[in-house]
Amino acid sequence: MAKTLKQYFETAAGTGVLSTADATGKVDAAIYSTPHVMDDGTVAFIMRERLTHENLKSNPHAAYLFLEDRPGRKGIRIYLKKTREDDDPVLIKSMTRRHLTPEQDAQKGPKHLVYFTVEKVLPLVGSGAAPAA
Repeated sequence: MAKTLKQYFETAAGTGVLSTADATGKVDAAIYSTPHVMDDGTVAFIMRERLTHENLKSNPHAAYLFLEDRPGRKGIRIYLKKTREDDDPVLIKSMTRRHLTPEQDAQKGPKHLVYFTVEKVLPLVGSGAAPAA
């Protein structure tokens, strides 16, 4: 039985890269922690007002590549479509994994919780069945 994305990210350690493109197709890639996987299967990332967040305003599609910290090329690719955004500071604070002092956090700028539907999950290499569904 395949693991769910929630189960996968609860046990996997590694590095994630979220890729987006603007309306003209200019691509950006940025290191992101593992997504928050919601009970309904959507995923969410906490984002600052940087290029990734800006790109999603004009192009809702993104891809998240996760490379596991273990020998070999193991991991997954998740193809995403932005569905909504939440700016509730209490909710965002409750979901924040990296804790900065209030001053450090404020210096980095506003945060947004951006939700995506999962359109497709593939293994890191190849086009076969992914380890997560």
